[in-house]
Amino acid sequence: MKKLTAVVLAAVIFFCTAGCAHRTEKPIRFRVVTSFYPLYIMALNITDGVSDVQVDNMAGQQAGCLHDYQLRSQDMKNIEQADVFVINGAGMENFMDKVTAQLPKLRVIDSSKGITLAKDESGEENPHTWVSITNAIRQVSNIAEGLAEADPANTAVYRKNAEEYEAKLSLLRKKMHEELSSISNRDIITFHEAFPYFAEEFGLNIVRVVNREPDSQPSARELAETIRLVRASGIKTIFAEPQYPESAANIIAKESGAAVYSLDPAVTGENKKDAYLTAMENNLTVLKKALK
Repeated sequence: MKKLTAVVLAAVIFFCTAGCAHRTEKPIRFRVVTSFYPLYIMALNITDGVSDVQVDNMAGQQAGCLHDYQLRSQDMKNIEQADVFVINGAGMENFMDKVTAQLPKLRVIDSSKGITLAKDESGEENPHTWVSITNAIRQVSNIAEGLAEADPANTAVYRKNAEEYEAKLSLLRKKMHEELSSISNRDIITFHEAFPYFAEEFGLNIVRVVNREPDSQPSARELAETIRLVRASGIKTIFAEPQYPESAANIIAKESGAAVYSLDPAVTGENKKDAYLTAMENNLTVLKKALK
C-alpha cells in the first residue's frame, strides 16, 4: 500500500511540474516572417538569443528563388500574423502587390534598399543581391535596422548580433579574395542568372548564362550554341546549381569536353545560422578546384 501511494504521489508531482513548466514558457511577443531562405538565415542571426521573438520562413525550402512563386492561402495567413515581413526586394517577390493590397498595414522590410542593382542586356534588374557577400552584409544591416525600428525594446541586441554576423561575413569575404587572387582562368558558364553579383565581387567573367529560367530546360538550339561556344573559347568549367538537375550541363560537358561543377546561391540548406557561411566556403573550395 505504501509503495502504491508513493507511485501515485510521484505521478502527481510529475504532472504538476510538467504543467507548471508549460505555463511558465514565454509566449511569442514579436513575429518575423521572411519571404525565403537566405533572408531567413540572416534573420536567425540578427534575432539570436531573443527568446520571445519567432522567425518563420514563408516559402520554406520547396522553392529556390522566388521568380514565379505563387502565393498559397497558407502563405497569406502566415504573413498576416507577422509583425514584420522581411523581403529581398529588387523585384524578387513578384507577389508583393497582392500582399500589400490585402494587408495595407503590414510592416515590410526591404533588405536590398540602397544596393545598386545589376542589369542584363535587356535592362532588366537582377534581384540575386545576397549572392554577393558585400550585398549580404548590407542586407543584414537593413534587416537589423528595420527590426530595431519595429521592435525598439530589442534594438541593442539586433544591432549587436548584426555587427557580429557582419564581421564573420567580412572575414570570409577577405579569405575568398585572398585565395582566389592568384587564379588566372576566370571565364565561367552558369545555368541561372544568380551569379552576376558574386562574379563581380570575385572578378569572374560569366561568358554565358545558358538557362535564365532555372526550372525549365534550355532549347536544343541553345544547347548547340553553348557547345560551340565552349569548344571555340576553350572554357573548361560549367557551373550548375545544387537546387536543379544537371542534365543540360552534363550534355554540354559531354559534347565539349568541359567539366561540370556546382555553385550554390544559398537558396536552400540547413536551418542553421552558419548556413550561408558554409555555402560560400563550399563555393570557394569548388572555384579553387575548378579554375586552377
